[in-house]
Amino acid sequence: MNAGKLPSPFIVFRSALFFLVQSTITVLMTPVVLAASLLPRYDYRYRLARLWAWLLIQSLRLICGIRHQIEGLENIPEGNGIVASKHQSAWETLMLYLIFPKAVYVLKRELLTIPFFGWCLGRYHHIAIDRSQPRAALMSLVKQGVQRLREGHWIIIFPEGTRVAPGERKRYAGSAGTLARKAGVPVVPVAHNAGKHWPRNGFIKTPGTIRMRIGPPLEGGELEAAEINRRLEEWIEARMREIGRP
Repeated sequence: MNAGKLPSPFIVFRSALFFLVQSTITVLMTPVVLAASLLPRYDYRYRLARLWAWLLIQSLRLICGIRHQIEGLENIPEGNGIVASKHQSAWETLMLYLIFPKAVYVLKRELLTIPFFGWCLGRYHHIAIDRSQPRAALMSLVKQGVQRLREGHWIIIFPEGTRVAPGERKRYAGSAGTLARKAGVPVVPVAHNAGKHWPRNGFIKTPGTIRMRIGPPLEGGELEAAEINRRLEEWIEARMREIGRP
């Protein structure tokens, strides 16, 4: 949707309907997730989270007409590692969870206080950090990240630290390269234009196709942290110039 142009009543209706469905699914699944978290095998939680994400992606397609096209799945290495992704929307937090099994996110700890959604987040092994203390946050991320990787998780990092609007760019943090070098695991760069159809903090969802590209992995066991960060930023931003125009 062009800046300054009001959405049609039909798009507003579809967006409202999706919000209702999204809220209903989240509220209904919360007690199920909390109950499953009491089981000795915590993989059930990840199955439920992937079901939740799948239901929302399908609802988005059916209600709002937002589809997706994903390229580069063949670049995902065997085993696990780190995903460094552009962050424009809530959409990629759902899709990346479906693509990378047993994934955990690096997230701000304030999210854990959100009713229903935050309660469920707290039952997983996400890496919650205090962004007001950058040095301590990085130390905590590396310590927890190495442990999560040893447990077989994928770790999803948004290097810019927050959602950015299409066409914008923020400073990339170096945590992905630091953790990859410390743990000796690959970093998979991801670019997408989800913000074009589901803007950050946006109620209105506009129909169309979200394009996501997954790049070749950068090996933490071979490259220095600074080189990993330089290459992943260059790759992501180059792909954004191709697919991320507003």
